Amino acid sequence: MANNKPRVLILGGGFGGMYAALEFERALERGANVDVTLVNHDNFFLFTPMLHEVAASDLDITNIVSPIRKLLRRVTFFHGEIESIDLVHRRVGVSHGHELHCHSLPYDHLVLALGSTTNFFGIPGLAQRAFTMKSLSDAIALRNHLIANLEEADFACGASLCTGLLNFVVAGGGFAGVETIAAMNDFLREAIRFFPHLREDRLRVILVSAGPVILPELGEKLGTYAQRKLAEQEVEIHSNCKVTAVKDQDITLSDGSTITTNTVVWTAGISPHPLLDTLPCPKARGRVLVNEYLEVPEWSGVWALGDCALVPNGKTGEYHPPTAQHALREGRIAAQNILATVRQGWKKPFVYSTIGLLAPIGKRTGVANILGVNFSGFIAWWLWRTIYLFKLPRFEKKVLVALDWTLDVLFSKDLVHFRTTRPHTQAPPHEELEHSKRSEELSPHRRSMRRPIDLLHMREEH
Repeated sequence: MANNKPRVLILGGGFGGMYAALEFERALERGANVDVTLVNHDNFFLFTPMLHEVAASDLDITNIVSPIRKLLRRVTFFHGEIESIDLVHRRVGVSHGHELHCHSLPYDHLVLALGSTTNFFGIPGLAQRAFTMKSLSDAIALRNHLIANLEEADFACGASLCTGLLNFVVAGGGFAGVETIAAMNDFLREAIRFFPHLREDRLRVILVSAGPVILPELGEKLGTYAQRKLAEQEVEIHSNCKVTAVKDQDITLSDGSTITTNTVVWTAGISPHPLLDTLPCPKARGRVLVNEYLEVPEWSGVWALGDCALVPNGKTGEYHPPTAQHALREGRIAAQNILATVRQGWKKPFVYSTIGLLAPIGKRTGVANILGVNFSGFIAWWLWRTIYLFKLPRFEKKVLVALDWTLDVLFSKDLVHFRTTRPHTQAPPHEELEHSKRSEELSPHRRSMRRPIDLLHMREEH
C-alpha cells in the first residue's frame, strides 16, 4: 500500500460511482486514511434524468453536466478508458490521452460501477441507424438531427424525401422512451412554425411500445392516462409492437407495418457493461451477484452496484431495480462499508424502497407515483422538475437550469444547429454526429466548434 493507506479504485462515474466518490470525499475531509481514485471515460458527471431536455432544446448543453474535478478535491480522478480488470492480481488496466498511454492501477478495494450499454437485440440494421439516449453526445446528435431534418424538408429539393424527414420514431415505452418522445414532440411542433414551407399536420411522431400500456412501472391507470395525453398531443402509439428491422429509409414493425423515416431513437434495451463478461466472479443475467453489503462473494475487496450488480432485496426476496435512485444510495453504502472494513467496524446492509416514480409527458403535463399516491397533470410535471432540480449537483447548475426553464416559458426554443465536424484540412471522421459524406463535400470549409467549456471534455463520438 502506498503510504500505508488502503487503495480504493472506483470504476465508472455514473450515479453509483460518483456518489460513492462523494461519500469518500466527505470521509477524507474528516480525516479518513484511504487513497481513493475514480476512473471514468468522461471528465464530467452527467445528470441523465434531464438528458431528453437537452435533446429538445429546453436546457443548455452543459447545464446538466458537472466537471468531476469541481466535485472532487480529495479523491483522485483519472480521465481515461478502462481496458481490463484482473481480480486475481488486484490490478486494473487503463489508458488515456491521444496516444492511449497504458497504466496498471493496483487496488485493495475495487468498486464496479461501470453502468450499462445499449442492447440492440441483434435486430437487423438497428445498431447502424438508430439514435440512442445514454450520453450527452447522444442528446446533442439527436437535437442536431431534428433541426437538420426540418431545414432540409423546408426546401423543394427535399420534397421527395419529405415523408422520411418528417416522420420520427422512438422505440421503447418505458421512462426513457416516453420522456424522449414527449420532449421531441413539443420541440418539433413548436419549431415547425419557423419553417414557411412546412405544416404541422405533416409531422408524424410515433412511439413503439412492446407492452399494452406505456410506463408499466407506474401501473395501468397512470400508463393509460399518459397514453391518452400523448395521443391528444398527436403522438401515434403502436402498442404490443416491436421494431423488427431497419433498412435504408424504412423500419419494419412486428405488426407488419412499415414506416418511412431516417429517425429511429432506440430506448428499448440495455446490457451490462461487456467488461463484466471477463470477470471470474459469479454472475446472473450478465450482472455481478453481490450480498446485502454489496460485496462480491469469494472475492475479498470487490464491490459492485448499479447496473453492474444484482443486489438482493431482503423484503421481497428479489433484486433491487437498477434505477438512479437506487444506484446513488448503493454508492453511498458501498463507500461506508469499505471504510467500515478498513476500520474493522460494522458494515451496513443495503435497504431501500422506491420513494416515487415521475415522468414528464409533454405540454407541462406529467405522471407520478409518490409513496403509493398517484398524481397526474401539471402538478406531476411540477413535482418532476422540482425534485430533480434539487437532486442536480452543485448550486451553480441548479441556478442555470432554473434560469433555462424560466426563459423557456418566455421565449421559443432555440433552433441553432451545432456543427461538430473537424476542419477540412484534417482527415474526415469515421462518422459525423449529424451529416453524411455528401453534405461534407458540399460544405468543405467547416470549422470545428470544439473549445473548453467549464472544464468539460466534450467528446466527438463516431
